[in-house]
Amino acid sequence: MPEIRISEGESFESMLRRFTKRVQQEGILSESRRRQHFEPPTNLRKKKAAGKRRKSLKAQRKNM
Repeated sequence: MPEIRISEGESFESMLRRFTKRVQQEGILSESRRRQHFEPPTNLRKKKAAGKRRKSLKAQRKNM
């Protein structure tokens, strides 16, 4: 968890900007979105294979 210390005379808005920047840099929000809905590894493999199939079919249609 990122820790931000407010310095003397710093406004809340600037501290909040620093905090959001640090959260983005550490990838906390993207990680939480990724973990929000668990997907079993078998489903991930099936999606990856389906994507490869779609890509190869599209390439075949393009070459014809």
